[in-house]
Amino acid sequence: MTTRMGRVTCDLSISVDGYSAGLNQSEQRPFGDDGGDGWGDKLHAWMTDTEENRAELERMTAATAFIMGRNMFGPVRGEWDRQWNGWWGDNPPYHAPVFVLTHHPRDPQPMDGGTTFHFVTDGIESALKSAREAAGDGAVSVQGGATTVNQYLAAGLIDELRLHIVPITLGAGTRLFDGVPSLNLEQAESRAASSVTHLTYRVLS
Repeated sequence: MTTRMGRVTCDLSISVDGYSAGLNQSEQRPFGDDGGDGWGDKLHAWMTDTEENRAELERMTAATAFIMGRNMFGPVRGEWDRQWNGWWGDNPPYHAPVFVLTHHPRDPQPMDGGTTFHFVTDGIESALKSAREAAGDGAVSVQGGATTVNQYLAAGLIDELRLHIVPITLGAGTRLFDGVPSLNLEQAESRAASSVTHLTYRVLS
């Protein structure tokens, strides 16, 4: 009997020139220099308009397992020298297993609301295998940042790419598609909101 696997999706907010974060990222400014004021950064300000963007926000957390890079999980680099549990407080918005790519082992971290962070040290394919096992026939969402998304795109492992394009330019930082070979994309949806344009592409090859 063949087990049906759900889609692998990705949601990413980017500037018009393709950056998901500016230079000089820090714990105080997790998305770097984008002209915003730290947590109220311009790249993600659209998320506070929950009525206008409700469908996209709900879809972002509808997967049954998630993958993210260590830089998205937090600012701690190297060995885990403090008990950092993510940016989202005691009850992260995922409510599902989250597989964090890292070079440094760490025990799983259960959180309120059903989220458990699992730390994967043996690469993107291992993280995806674990996420698919956890998701069953549900979707797996690669949440970012752009460096992690680029690795999955380059390996041909993402089925659907959802971009939330904010009308600013950053000029430098962490950029989507860096190091990714040419892709064949099919536009599936587009919707303009007041502060962002939502685009959905199927990744054909």
